[in-house]
Amino acid sequence: MDIFDFMRQEKNKGDSPLARRLRPEKLEEIVGQEHILGKDKLLYRVIKADKLSSIILYGPPGTGKTSLAKVIANTTSADFKEINATTSGKKDMEEIVAKAKDNLRMFDKKTILFIDEIHRFNKAQQDFLLPYVEDGTVILIGATTENPYFEVNGALISRSNIFELKPLSKDDIKKLVLRAVYDEKGMASYDAVITDEAAEFLADMAEGDARHALNAVELGILSTERDEKTGKITIDLSVAEECVQRRKIRYDKEGDNHYDIISAFIKSMRGSDPDATVYYLAKMIYAGESERFIARRIMICACEDVGNADPNAIVVASACAQAVERIGFPESQIILAHAALYVATAPKSNSVVNAIFSAMDAVKKYGNANVPDHLKDAHYEGAKKLGHTGYKYAHDYPNHYVDQQYLPDPVADEQFYIPSDNGYEKEIIKWFEKIKGKKED
Repeated sequence: MDIFDFMRQEKNKGDSPLARRLRPEKLEEIVGQEHILGKDKLLYRVIKADKLSSIILYGPPGTGKTSLAKVIANTTSADFKEINATTSGKKDMEEIVAKAKDNLRMFDKKTILFIDEIHRFNKAQQDFLLPYVEDGTVILIGATTENPYFEVNGALISRSNIFELKPLSKDDIKKLVLRAVYDEKGMASYDAVITDEAAEFLADMAEGDARHALNAVELGILSTERDEKTGKITIDLSVAEECVQRRKIRYDKEGDNHYDIISAFIKSMRGSDPDATVYYLAKMIYAGESERFIARRIMICACEDVGNADPNAIVVASACAQAVERIGFPESQIILAHAALYVATAPKSNSVVNAIFSAMDAVKKYGNANVPDHLKDAHYEGAKKLGHTGYKYAHDYPNHYVDQQYLPDPVADEQFYIPSDNGYEKEIIKWFEKIKGKKED
């Protein structure tokens, strides 16, 4: 770096957005991610010791992937190169690899290559890196918002350690909000203050994305008039709400209101009210509820309240839950609505719940009852001598069904699963009538 590059870099620091200016310069300044950056954790130790091997950082936006890479750049003695997969290509990598070879051969100096949004490189571009990562010409740091096991070549993954960055907690975001207002690297020179209520609101609304909260702080300070009496810029709740274009609603994630809303959501799906279902879903999303939590509740409802009345309900709910994991907000609100409305409008049955609870009660009472001899394993020498005979192979009989005892003697006459007359369970009843020649009780 020459003097002109240095001066340009220093000028850019002052002109850059708040989120960029507040990026940590050393490990101790990083907020959150204790699960991988705690002082007893592997990643912390190898960064401190400057012994980093190739890694892939995976996590949603605003969790600090690029910030962590910058900290590594400040910590390591290796030559640090950075490219973005959206604007760079194979030619850029070729130049970096050529320089890395010279550094290694002439100065015994390693090169760290940070590739932001590595999932945007195609297979050929990713494959280009393989030999140089494997022989140590470059140490790769890849950053991605997508699941690397889906989006990054398996060969590259096998040569790297994967570290998942989690969405920052509300307390983590609040620390960064306060740092933004009062730290010299932030906006301390503006002589602003922020109320605790506003800081709490911004931390909650950020949904784990630090950049979102910091952008709101910057907008608030730059757009708010100074108080005539105090001469200070005050960021209160009304300013914070305006900066994120979202009004605070009563929804305490830790308190009764949280449970009241999720209860109403579930009962609306169970009660086949799609309008109430999507309303309570919207309220949870608006308030910043975890999409994973919502998806789990929809999957449970699909089995508990729909069950075999529409066996596809759990398929849709599970597929949507997986999609939510891969996509994230804001698009996930559509996916959650898809799943919730499918469950709400599906025919209902709690026969599955009744079946497992009744069976659990029977197991508690007769848990030591023996399996009928003809159902016991007969695939070993001596099984016949033990009486493991007499099993009738269902596929050898009409309709692939034969009447024989499957339950242990104490519960032989029990019926745990009693299909309802809703949805697909009507077909199950008809099928039982056909193969058994009698109507199910």
